[in-house]
Amino acid sequence: MEPVPEGWQRGVVIVAHPDDIEYGIAAAVARWTGQGKDIRYILATSGEAGIEGLPPEECGPLREQEEVSSAAVVGVTDVEFLGYPDGQLVASLELRRDLAAAIRRHRPEMVVTMNFADTWGPGHLNSADHRALGRSVLDAVSDAGNEWIFRDLEEPRWTGVRWAIVGGITPTHAVDVTETVDRAVDALAEHSRYLEALDDRPVIEQARAQIDMATRPQPGFDAERAVGFELYQF
Repeated sequence: MEPVPEGWQRGVVIVAHPDDIEYGIAAAVARWTGQGKDIRYILATSGEAGIEGLPPEECGPLREQEEVSSAAVVGVTDVEFLGYPDGQLVASLELRRDLAAAIRRHRPEMVVTMNFADTWGPGHLNSADHRALGRSVLDAVSDAGNEWIFRDLEEPRWTGVRWAIVGGITPTHAVDVTETVDRAVDALAEHSRYLEALDDRPVIEQARAQIDMATRPQPGFDAERAVGFELYQF
């Protein structure tokens, strides 16, 4: 397994919900910001339907703030929320248009998103939001560089994306995160209200267990801890 290319300076991470990045990808982000890279986050929703018993009008702002705080732990200060309804994402032209506009705005060389396969493995269905978002991200990378698609966008087209990587269950490349595991744990722990609703265990204990699982060694990759991705070239 080869390392993810790191000969780039600006990247955007695009996901559906607050906390999606923190379940593993944030460990790679911490490595990249440590190298001086400019990393930005784009979230399609505010995760307002994500906490049982907490109304969306209260939950959305809370989860946005948890995401902003979490991003800061790994060196990210630019966090954008697109305002789509949580739990209702569809792979629509509207979503592709807004993602293409965001890519044009932020002008990345590397785009990162998460698993959009139907499952997380046998018997574990992936969320509808994840499935819709990931496919739309890859389409939007191409849309961002095509001057004849979404001609009403104000942002000038951007053809500078060289790679997109997708966190998932069939990685082709990996990132060595041996030195950034602890920061990833701290980043996930910033989602304290969300984690408290999921489990009775202390938040930091939950975060450590999740990151330990997400940063296991990857077959054929020489690193004590790693995060795997599927790589696409543009």
